[in-house]
Order: sequence, then C-alpha cells, then structure tokens
Amino acid sequence: MLTLTLILLPIFAGLITLATKGENAKVLALVASLVELALGAYIYSTFVADSSTQFGVTYNWIASAGIKFAVGIDGISLVLVLLTTLLVPFIILSTFNLAYKNASVFYALILFMQAALVGVFTAKDAFLFYFFFEAALIPIYFIAAVWGSENRIKVTFKFFVYTLFGSLFMLLALVYLYLKTPTHTAEITALYEVSKSLGVTEQSYLFAAFFIAFAIKMPLFPFHTWQPDTYVEAPTAGTMLLSGIMLKMGTYGVIRLLLPIVPLGVQAWGGVAVVLSIIGIVYGSIIAIQQKDMKRLIAYSSFAHVGLMSAGIFAKNLDGLQGALVQMLAHGINVVGLFFIVEIIQQRTKSRELEQLGGITQTTPKLSVFFIIIMLGSVALPLTNGFVGEFLLLKSVYEYNNWMGAVAGLTIILGAVYMLRLVQKSMFGATTALTEGFEDLNTSEVATLLPIALLVIVLGVAPNAILKVSEPAVSQLLSIINH
Repeated sequence: MLTLTLILLPIFAGLITLATKGENAKVLALVASLVELALGAYIYSTFVADSSTQFGVTYNWIASAGIKFAVGIDGISLVLVLLTTLLVPFIILSTFNLAYKNASVFYALILFMQAALVGVFTAKDAFLFYFFFEAALIPIYFIAAVWGSENRIKVTFKFFVYTLFGSLFMLLALVYLYLKTPTHTAEITALYEVSKSLGVTEQSYLFAAFFIAFAIKMPLFPFHTWQPDTYVEAPTAGTMLLSGIMLKMGTYGVIRLLLPIVPLGVQAWGGVAVVLSIIGIVYGSIIAIQQKDMKRLIAYSSFAHVGLMSAGIFAKNLDGLQGALVQMLAHGINVVGLFFIVEIIQQRTKSRELEQLGGITQTTPKLSVFFIIIMLGSVALPLTNGFVGEFLLLKSVYEYNNWMGAVAGLTIILGAVYMLRLVQKSMFGATTALTEGFEDLNTSEVATLLPIALLVIVLGVAPNAILKVSEPAVSQLLSIINH
C-alpha cells in the first residue's frame, strides 16, 4: 500500500490545492510534498537491499484485456522514487518569492506531475508504465504553456508533439509484445520472457521503436532539438521538473524495458546508441561553452550529462547501470540548484546574459558559496555527488570500447570549461550597472540551497547509500539481459 500511497497522495493534495486560494496554495503544496518526502524516506529506511519487488500492490485494471494496475519498488525504482520525492519540495520552495497568476492551478499541476512520475518509476505493467509516461506530459505542457516566457506557445507545442509522436512508437511495440504473450498480459516480467522467442530482426524493429521514444524523452542527439528552447521558455519550476526528474523517465525506460526486452536488438544496434550518446556529450558541451544565456548554458550541459548516462547504460555492464542510477540522482540535485541560482540572479538583475553580469560575489557570500559547491558537483570534483557516477560511467564506456571511452572522457575537460566560465562570468570580476547592490540570499532561498549543497557533499562522501540498495536489482537485470 505504500507505493499506492506515493501515487495517490499528490493527486489528492493537488485536488485540494485547486480549491485553495492565495498564498495558501503554495504552502499546502509544500506540506504535501514534504509528507511525500517523509514517506519516501520511510520506504528507503525499511527497504531490504535485495533483488525483489517490495511494497507492491496489484489490482485488475482492465481484466478482460489482462491489464493490471501493478506497482512496486525494487532497488532500481527506489533511486528514482527518492529523486522525485526529494526534488519536488525544493522545486516548490524555490517559488516562494514569486507570484503566479492562478497559483492554485500551478501548484496542483506540479503535484499531479509528481504522481505521474512516481507512477512511471513504480509501474510493473507495461501499459500502466505507458499510461503514466504520457500522463506526466500533460501537467508540464500546461505549466510551460501558461506560465512560460514570450515564445512559450510555439516552443511548448513542438515539445508536446515531438514527445507524443515518439511515445506512439513505444505503444506499437508494447501492443506487439502483448499479442505475443501466451495469455495476453502486459506484465513487464512476462514481456522479458516473450523476448526469448523473438529473433534478431523482430528485436531490431522493437529496439528502434523503444529507442525513439526514450531518446526523445531524455533527449539524445539528434532527437534533442526540442530541449534547449523548452528549458529556456518554461518557468524555472517547470525547467527543474523537466531537467531534474522528467528526462530520467527516458533513461529509466531504457533500463527497465529496452535492455531486458530486446537484448538481441541491443546487441545489434546498441553500438549506434553509444555513438549517438557520445556525440551528444561532445556536441552539447561545445555548444554550452559558447552560450551567453545562463539558462541555455545549463540546458546544454544537461543534454551532455544525459549523453554520458545513456552511453553507460548501453555499455550493459554493472558499472554503467550503477553509475547511471547514481548520476541520475546527482544530476537532478545539481541541475535544480543551478537553475534556482539562475532564477535568483534573473530576479535581481532582470538579466541572464553573462556579458551583463559580474561582481556578484562582492556582496553575496552565501550565494557564492552555494553556487561554487553545486558547480563543483556538476563538474564531478572528487568527494562531490557528481564524481562517483561520472567515474563509473566513464569506466563502463572504456570497458565497452577504449576509443569511445577516451572521447567520452572529454566531458571532464569540457564540463569544467563551461561551468567555470558560467561562474566566472556571472559572479566574479567588476560589478556592472545591473549587479550593483546585489542582495544576498533571503531565508527561503537559503532553505532551498543549503540542503542541496549538503546533498552534493554527503552523496559524494557516502555514495554507498545509493549503490548498496540498487546493486542486487541491477545484477538481476543484467542476468536477464545476458541470458
């Protein structure tokens, strides 16, 4: 019942938030997200680190078609559930200094999206996975389209159509697999069994269908064209949801569905996926170095980080999958902190252009310290949260192919270049007309950034807090893939 509660709690809280007016809406949403976080922490504390699915619930959803409402948590799901329950309170708290028109709808949509995200990460039925996968798109579409910037309608429409189009390929693949099962069931474990009877040609087509859906969602090169504009035009809270959590639906989908369902397809075409992922690392990093807009720079850096996660996943080894999971958590924490800092700077200066900023450190000791800590996590400095995941991912790609590992390793240099440039241009040097008298962080801003900075350090020092709970499930998944 705990897993079901994780899904239903944000829905009920969102419905109550819709009926709440004024400042009470954001307070209610924050309280609900903190209760959800407490529930996630309880699940983590009581989770038994083995390969089994725990806290599961199964109901006949569409009994005549063999489709079930089946949810549960294993070591892989747990990491993503923790990510979702952890980041949503930070995202809501980051908006406390902002005033939104129809605030009750805005915060209700965030809670509805949280429910859909948890549903994706806990679904044990393939059609239920698809249902939540698509349901998560609806709240973020309205968040970006209603509260976004000037070009929001055009950009958000492209994002919506692009991702919906990709998901249709996954639906076709799931229907095909469903019809192949002896008893017409959509249980994910049953689809693993069906794959054993499929040849290379069938699995190759299925690989393409799944890959397109997940590559668009992550996104990977060359399916990324919706991402930079959407991240820039969406309100910062929406950008945090997209980059911090939603893109992980794609990487999770590759781990949970693509690799174990079509292992022969991965064997035939996984090398292409790794190459595209590595191209994304280098391309995204080079473009990030050239950006003048802080928000767009972080958007391209996120694109590059996802490329490394994807390359590690398609390397199909323990280090790659473990590295991807811990990096998903680390990246989500870091990118939420970075986008919030950009929002703070934009609110005070009315600009995100690096050339118009500078000298902010002279009056902001607290902001400067938090910015540098989160930046160092993003560039994977040892003893920060980004280091362990990036090290494992690079090791896995190098084991897969030496030359590919060497090229992927450029992320260490290029990532340092664009992130250090971001901090140097915005925070150091002489003050400008826009940054004179820049005020340091207020109470709500400190309350958001302090825990994020602490998590950057704590997860860097004690990564086993994550690795130990996910390893049994990852090892079992690899045995299915290799078998």
